[in-house]
Amino acid sequence: MNNNEQIEIALSKMKLGILLLGCIVFVALGIGYIVKAQTIDIPILGNPILLYSLGSISIIVFGFALITILQKFLDRKAGLVINNEGIIDNSSGVSLGLVLWSDIEEIKVKKVMNQSFLMLMVKNPQDYIDRAENSFKRKSLKANYKKYGSPIGISTNSLKSSHNNLHGLLTEKLKENKSQ
Repeated sequence: MNNNEQIEIALSKMKLGILLLGCIVFVALGIGYIVKAQTIDIPILGNPILLYSLGSISIIVFGFALITILQKFLDRKAGLVINNEGIIDNSSGVSLGLVLWSDIEEIKVKKVMNQSFLMLMVKNPQDYIDRAENSFKRKSLKANYKKYGSPIGISTNSLKSSHNNLHGLLTEKLKENKSQ
């Protein structure tokens, strides 16, 4: 990559739109469970306390996801920028911005419930965790680090790229930058 070259991978409005619709459906289901808790006559879900609980959890979890995904849907910045300094991640609600090539030791693929993530294994994970601007983001990054060995994971769920293409591109660029 020459000095001024950079590769931008856009956020996929189509993928984000589908995720938004899914969140809306689950928030609506949660509201329905709460509103109809006393009248639903399904043996497994017949307990109103269970329905209130499921409804509340659905509204909280998918409501938060809806807000986060909506912010990305309206974001005009590229989802991922790859340049000589490193990778600028703007693909999710817990993105940290610039991850320097010099900090990346390796890129590993991790699967979580049939979803593949590219985990950027960095030399100084705590430095990246400390960069988080709020406690929710910090806790999410700590959980990633504890479970997957790195706070930084990139998914193509919101990007105009396939997992395999992005993995190949990032691996190639990491090798190029390590050889310089």
